Amino acid sequence: MTTFFKSAFGLQNIQSNSLKLTSRTHKALSLSALLVLCACSKPVEKTEDVRPVRVMTIALEPATSALVFSGEVRPKVESRLGFRVNGKIVARLVEVGTTVKRGQVLMRLDPQDLALAQVQAQAGMSAAESNRDLAKAELKRYQELKEKNFVSATVLDSKETTYKAAQASFEQSVAVYKNQLNQSSYTSLVADADGVVTSVDAEVGQVVAAGTPVIRVAQTSDIDVVVGIPEDKVSTIRQLTDVSVRLWANKGEAIPAKLRELSPIADPVTRTFAAKLALPPTQKDLKLGMTASATFALKDAPIAIKLPLTALFQEKNVTSVWLVEAGAVRLVPIVISGSSGQSVLVGAGLNPGQVVVTAGVHQLKVGQKVSILGEEATTDTSSAKARADEEKKSKGAQNGSATPTNSNQGASK
Repeated sequence: MTTFFKSAFGLQNIQSNSLKLTSRTHKALSLSALLVLCACSKPVEKTEDVRPVRVMTIALEPATSALVFSGEVRPKVESRLGFRVNGKIVARLVEVGTTVKRGQVLMRLDPQDLALAQVQAQAGMSAAESNRDLAKAELKRYQELKEKNFVSATVLDSKETTYKAAQASFEQSVAVYKNQLNQSSYTSLVADADGVVTSVDAEVGQVVAAGTPVIRVAQTSDIDVVVGIPEDKVSTIRQLTDVSVRLWANKGEAIPAKLRELSPIADPVTRTFAAKLALPPTQKDLKLGMTASATFALKDAPIAIKLPLTALFQEKNVTSVWLVEAGAVRLVPIVISGSSGQSVLVGAGLNPGQVVVTAGVHQLKVGQKVSILGEEATTDTSSAKARADEEKKSKGAQNGSATPTNSNQGASK
């Protein structure tokens, strides 16, 4: 019995020792595998951040060869038409945009009241005419009696006075009748010139007073282009005579123009001074409201360095630009001396021939490597072409080496 327990205890010790050996073996193998992997892995290479940018080469050029302002086509004369008498509108015969001719009826008023007044004036004229004829006949009879000394001179004078009063009353009634005829004709609103209806300010059924504007008609005989001039360019514009206008609908044609009027008062909203440019009367295909740009050519333009606004970098109230030198960028402060359209004029800090970054300035840092977008495209195209040529050469070499082998095999056969 004792022998059995000893043998069983020995067997248990052997098993435990074998388990310990197995776990140690696994740990050793894991450690060796880890060392092998570490020995085989390569160190991670650090890649340098290269930013793509757009650039321009600085050159001296005229600061401003011309002043360009946007505007629109407007009529020289735009009339606000209204009725000359009071009344109720009963008809509107035009719409906004309708082309009208001189004398064309635009609106009508209710003519009933004016027609009754015309009848009244005509009746008054007839009564005055009868009184005048009666006074004239009576004066003639008294003149005949005076020739026969049947009446005195005093009685004849009174008859002459009565006749003159009747004649004056008749003339007055005639004038009233004619005036009433005109009043009746004023119930029709007519166009006083050829043009286009630009606005309708009253509708049928509305009662309007005399002189109230109800329709606007723009005359098409004389056309202007109106532009807004900033206050710092007003003095310069007054001295320029070479002016041309281009329509947005036809940018290829430059229309000669003439400065007709420059407002002495600034617009309260835009704070600009309205300049009216007269166009030639022979110009056709012009429609009111079309967009146009007016170009004022300058005689002597100063020479300076111009940069787009996108090239400027602002930091701590200092204006700078990024210069590209040897594939890297360098920050250089500049002094701005003025503006020219959408560009700024550089007074100091740059020299002609230097390369300035014009896009992506806020993503750069001092000394950073950059790639120029245009040059990248050229390089990629040339490298792709070179790779294609190399592939063609290699394929040609393979085909050339394979041909003799086939011929030899054929000969051996």
